[in-house]
Parts: sequence; C-alpha cells; structure tokens
Amino acid sequence: MRIEDIKFKQKASQRIYNDYMKRIKRTTASLSKSNQDDVYMEFNSHIFEAIQHKNEANELDSLLDIIEKLGSPEEVLKPLVADKKLEQATQTFNPVHVFKALVLNFTNGISYIFFSILYLFLFGFVFLIFAKITNPSLVGLFMKKDSLSFFVLGIFNPEDRIKNQVTEILENWFIPAMLLSIIVFYFLITLLLKFKKSINQKTLL
Repeated sequence: MRIEDIKFKQKASQRIYNDYMKRIKRTTASLSKSNQDDVYMEFNSHIFEAIQHKNEANELDSLLDIIEKLGSPEEVLKPLVADKKLEQATQTFNPVHVFKALVLNFTNGISYIFFSILYLFLFGFVFLIFAKITNPSLVGLFMKKDSLSFFVLGIFNPEDRIKNQVTEILENWFIPAMLLSIIVFYFLITLLLKFKKSINQKTLL
C-alpha cells in the first residue's frame, strides 16, 4: 500500500515534514510492514487534516504547531511500538520478536522482567546439551537408586554418584529430552506472555 506524502509549497516546510515522517519510520522500524504503514498513515492523515483545518497563510508556522502538539515520535510512539511488538511476538512465537518485545517492555512492569528471567532459564537447557556433548559421563538426569526423592539435573561428579548411589536415567535420550523441554517450555512461556497481554487489554477496556 502506497501512502501519498503531503506536498508543501515552502521548501522549509517540506524539509521539516520529511524529517518528522522519517523519524516515525525509524521509530516503528521493528514492527511489521502493515503496522508501520498504519502508524505512518495515521500521523500523515492527522497532519494533513490539521493543515487543512488551520488554513493559515504561513504553512511553516502551522506545520511547526501541529508537530509540536503531536510530540516527538521517539517518545509518543514508544508505548505503542512496545505493545505492537508484543502482539507480533505472541502471534508468531518468533524468538527474535519475543526478545525485542521484552526489551521494549522491560520498563513496563516487573512481570516483563519475570518473563525475561523465564526465557533466560531456557538457556540452561542449551548449556546442558553442549555440556553433555563435551562431557557425556558427567552430565545427565541423575536419580537415587530405588528412590524418587532425590534427583539432579545437570553435572554430577562420578565419585559423588557412587557415594550417593545415583544413576543417570536418560543416557542417550538426554539431548532429545532437553531439546523437547526447550520447545515445550518456550511455547508455554510465550502462551503465558500472550495471556498476560490479553489481561492488560481487558484492564485498559
């Protein structure tokens, strides 16, 4: 969808308008193309309608007044971009979008810090996979023989294993189990994040 830019008579007005709209594009660059276009079109329409409504002889003064009232795109659009990015992340389950959404929403409440910690927790499983590849005898899911009351997921010294009478129960299935755990927990955490966003929307309504 092509959005027609506003044409001004004065070069100074055109330059200020172009610069302002470029700032909007830069601020919304992390969003999807459709969301970028929606925001751009909304600001563009608002400026156009305001210019028509003012109908003043000095278009430069009119434009500067409108832009001042709209505010800095970097500040005005910050919460909108954060919310749209979160919506995109919870719809696509794309890890890149999830990471960017959490960065943008990091200062919007302690719950987003909590979700960031949960996602970081998944890197623990990744670490265990690489540790299993490099030290297969030291890493695994260890459980005490004839007892379900004691288990260790991680690195366990062979001497301590003998002393505590524990055995590795997953063996060759350890890496597939960790990969499955990463996928399952990632989707569960993202679903919780989506649920959190829906609660926020209901609260605002």
